[in-house]
Amino acid sequence: MFGTLYSSVFPLVSQKYSTKVRFILRQQIQPWHPSSTLVHEAATAVLCLSSNKFYEYSATLFEHQKEFFDVNVVKESRNETYKRLAALAGEIGVDKGKVMELLEVGDKPGEDGGLNVGNRVTNDIKLMVKANRLTGVHVTPTVLFNGVVEGSISSSFTGQQWEEWLEKNVI
Repeated sequence: MFGTLYSSVFPLVSQKYSTKVRFILRQQIQPWHPSSTLVHEAATAVLCLSSNKFYEYSATLFEHQKEFFDVNVVKESRNETYKRLAALAGEIGVDKGKVMELLEVGDKPGEDGGLNVGNRVTNDIKLMVKANRLTGVHVTPTVLFNGVVEGSISSSFTGQQWEEWLEKNVI
């Protein structure tokens, strides 16, 4: 769905509905894919550093997604995976060093002695997960329209189907 949104629907909305429709991509971590969390953390770091690059980075992540599937990260440390994700951010003009500053997990306890210290986007991820839970998002993709889950839109929606749906539903 993201590919269709990015290449077809976003340009359509920009042309026809720019004052009426706003897309908000909320990341939904798939906990049964452990590396999913790392990918979402990297996207969050890009969002924090260069929000105008978030959709471009998301498109890049989809292009490279197989590189971050479980079997392709299992033999590297978490921080090594972050380095590869930061390098992708660097390819689209986001400072990869700053991305790593947000992602890297240290090897020392927190100031309070805690051992699950996370990284500098952990709190953002927690808020995203809470927001998704509150709006009933459990799977991807889930589309909300005016804050309500819109079950008629499926992951296989084409650009044409999106256009028809928007024409029917946007006043």
